[in-house]
Amino acid sequence: MTPSTVIFDFDGTLVKTREASWRLFKRTNAEFDLGVDRPEDFYALFRRNFFAALDEMSSGDPARMEGVRTHFMQLLRDEYCPDLVPGMADVIHKLAGSCTLVLCSSNTMESVRRTLERHDLACCFAHAFTGDLEPDKAASIRAFLADPGYSMRRLCEPEYTEEFRAGPPQRGEEVVLVTDTIGDVEEARRCGIRAVGVVWGMHTAEELLAGGAEFVAIWPQELITHLLDDPTAALTCSVARTARTVVASPAPLDLARRAAASRRDQRVASAAALGHGTNGHGCGCETCATKAAPAGAQTIGGRGNGHAVAVPAVDPLLREAVARMVNGNGNSQH
Repeated sequence: MTPSTVIFDFDGTLVKTREASWRLFKRTNAEFDLGVDRPEDFYALFRRNFFAALDEMSSGDPARMEGVRTHFMQLLRDEYCPDLVPGMADVIHKLAGSCTLVLCSSNTMESVRRTLERHDLACCFAHAFTGDLEPDKAASIRAFLADPGYSMRRLCEPEYTEEFRAGPPQRGEEVVLVTDTIGDVEEARRCGIRAVGVVWGMHTAEELLAGGAEFVAIWPQELITHLLDDPTAALTCSVARTARTVVASPAPLDLARRAAASRRDQRVASAAALGHGTNGHGCGCETCATKAAPAGAQTIGGRGNGHAVAVPAVDPLLREAVARMVNGNGNSQH
């Protein structure tokens, strides 16, 4: 079943985080002598809630716990800007046309925004829950489920779409968390929502499945085929935008082109009237009520209709060319 909402983890799921986050955490580890001396030890902290694991390493000292958190989070705010996982931008754009997209991360709001804006993905997400707002992802998921207003969708543009207004609170089976860590999978299951894993982050497919993931993607594109009932019929966010029934005002260039075309049609009609007349008697008027010619204008007789028609001075060669165009047979009429 296509979910109404897809909640994405950030680090290790959307962005390549292992080396980028370890490089920063090494400095926090050295500053506070935490004993996390290998990358594998750092990755193991994500087998459950990262902040809870970090607090345990601070020996229960509240001041030390706060110092460790503050130091690492400030490094993330100031310096963290990882690369996007290849292919994930296309996945986001594809899913945004069918689902509300939400981000839930242990990272900071600044680093999440900086990275997503760099890849032009920030407005594909309707909401972002980050670790500096709420360290407990389960609490963020429950807050999302409790408020129907969070279900309003964005189509990768700033405004929230009126076509997808908030409805009743979403059921657990309508929401899925996509993540790379066992801790996130377990928190999703405790909140009663679905969980899908990815293999390019912290933990292996076997570990994620054992933790309760319903599926583990090897390639980003598998997220589309697994989550959408009919991927070939699903609209990407850009197509969904143009498919909406919005009557746009004509652009200034379009208006100028229309005006030019209208003037061109009028000139051709006037030339045709000079050559043949448009009402059977050659004056070119629509109702046989041609206005009087202005003083000093060159005129021709009305061919029996009793009034004169103003005729602009026309070069003979131009008149012959217009006549040929109107006749369509290449023979001018004199």
